[in-house]
Amino acid sequence: MSDSDSLMKLHIDLPHHWATGGEALWALHLGGHRYRLENVPFYAYDLNLHDVVEARAASADLKPSVLRVLERSGHSTLRVFFGEKHSEEECLARLRSLADLHVSFERFGARYFALDLEPETNVDAVRARLDDWQREGAIEYETCEACVPGSFDDAPVEDAVE
Repeated sequence: MSDSDSLMKLHIDLPHHWATGGEALWALHLGGHRYRLENVPFYAYDLNLHDVVEARAASADLKPSVLRVLERSGHSTLRVFFGEKHSEEECLARLRSLADLHVSFERFGARYFALDLEPETNVDAVRARLDDWQREGAIEYETCEACVPGSFDDAPVEDAVE
């Protein structure tokens, strides 16, 4: 059996996220409740490619939900949003230019990308290039560190006081 035959989806509940209520990630089952993440997260914070996580299903008919990170892979995640004025080809060309910095990417549509920074990546060099693109008005981007300690979710929005 190949790795692709043993991949399964894990669920992450994100009730406070700005764009979605949850995310499913591909993972390799390592035995017991241990799984290695096999794709770059598009929405969850504080998770990265190849992190080993604990996940458990609340019932037999549900996907296992990620509970905590057991082992950090050393990878980092950034997310990039390109503006409407940029063609898909330009977006892809810019992202491909990051390969020499040990950056790969996955896409969600034509303008939203999750970047994987390998452990040996010079994160400052990548962020400098992204900062340049942001100053040009080409992109917005976010880092994916934890927003709430112990959670993979975004921080809750406080109700406005009138």
